[in-house]
Amino acid sequence: MSLNFVDEARPNTFEFETSALIKASGFREYDARWWFGQVAPELNLIGVQALGMGLGTLIRRVGAGPDIVTGHDFRSYSLGIKLALVSGLMAAGARVRDIGLALSPMAYFAQFALDVPSVAMVTASHNENGWTGVKMGAARPLTFGPEEMSALKQIVLAGDFDLVGGGSYDFVRDFRATYLDDLTEDKRITRKLKVVAACGNGTAGAFAPQALQRIGCEVIPLDVELDHTFPRYNPNPEDMQMLHAIRDKVLETGADVGLGFDGDGDRCGVVDNEGNEIFADKVGVMLARDISSQHPGSTFVVDVKSTGLFNTDSVLRANSAVTDYWKTGHSYIKRRVAELGAVAGFEKSGHFFFNPPIGRGYDDGLVTAIAICQMLDRSPGSSMADLYRALPLTFGTPTMSPHCADDVKYGVVERVVADFQAMKRDGTVFAGQKIADLITVNGVRVVAEDGTWGLVRASSNKPELVVVVESPVSSQRRREMFEAVDTVLRRSPEVGAYNQTF
Repeated sequence: MSLNFVDEARPNTFEFETSALIKASGFREYDARWWFGQVAPELNLIGVQALGMGLGTLIRRVGAGPDIVTGHDFRSYSLGIKLALVSGLMAAGARVRDIGLALSPMAYFAQFALDVPSVAMVTASHNENGWTGVKMGAARPLTFGPEEMSALKQIVLAGDFDLVGGGSYDFVRDFRATYLDDLTEDKRITRKLKVVAACGNGTAGAFAPQALQRIGCEVIPLDVELDHTFPRYNPNPEDMQMLHAIRDKVLETGADVGLGFDGDGDRCGVVDNEGNEIFADKVGVMLARDISSQHPGSTFVVDVKSTGLFNTDSVLRANSAVTDYWKTGHSYIKRRVAELGAVAGFEKSGHFFFNPPIGRGYDDGLVTAIAICQMLDRSPGSSMADLYRALPLTFGTPTMSPHCADDVKYGVVERVVADFQAMKRDGTVFAGQKIADLITVNGVRVVAEDGTWGLVRASSNKPELVVVVESPVSSQRRREMFEAVDTVLRRSPEVGAYNQTF
């Protein structure tokens, strides 16, 4: 079967209905994301079918075989996209096991429970409505990285399909119950916890309240009704709007903790009992303290956006914990956790990865939520705010994302890295001090002599840059670092406005 590919086509035209539209930039570093809206779409259903043909071809070529799990998130168009993907997969001989409406981690779990090597989860995660995408893997618990995504892109855009036929389709009934049973088995807590479960009207609303109730929590639901218009805010626990809503509900109800889940349920955000919005990297330090007290000498992997406390915290040092800073991105951290045999990996975005005995190595917001509740259960004399206060004080920012087009953002970051390398080489004063260190494993993390740092990297799934700043000294030093970093960014006219600041 051959397809006619086009670079762009408007909906409701003959070309749109008869040609494959699939923008090359949608093949990102570790998953796929396209704008599927009515204005200037980057993808159509024939393009999705082509993606399925390419994925079905690739999983056979890499030796994973024809079997694959599929699922879809709760958006108005996700089911249609999944069925188009399935038709392409079957044309390439794939044997599809469809678990229906699902969280991404439920699809990852299905790879184990159904003994299927590969996965294709249709989701745009926390992206705004109009976006779609696919998270893919062929070696559980890992998902694709740049090498696999590049190979898939080449196959699809070249139309290099192995359409061997012989595909099949099987809908797996009641898999939600299987997933919830596995999540909560032997996880019951004894402490009476009142928990706000916030889902932003996304897919997690069909899972999170039930899971938390099963382990013994009193659950206060917040925006758990499934509504693909996302009427209040986008389900993204890294955005301050969602965190503020959780804070308000926690204070209103006297809850012990507020837990927020993103659109496909693989991330978890946290608000303590006093209404403090705890950035996920600090939650990671709290969990690392708890885990390393039970498993001394634990190794943890954290992304370059995360707090420096993983290296300096006295409790982690006393527990002989070892931390490895690595590239931001769920696929990168997941792989690094597996490579190092780490107990856990943490991302500032709220992706947490737990190896046995806690999890199976993939990111699951509900596994994270249960781990937080178990941490509180093991600290009966401490509130969530007490555990937060016990951390050394640092002054951090939320993740801030200035707009920058997909086709130029990596070039902008290369120029920024080169600017910082020149400043360090020349001993230039930056943000009031000389540059003590540059970490360039993923973009650039510029560290001042007093430990204040700022990060710039390209977003892996949206036309944006990512900026994060932290100071162990003061809010003023945080402000000075942010303004200095922003000044460097403004040398590039392609950098637009921030989605949020502090």
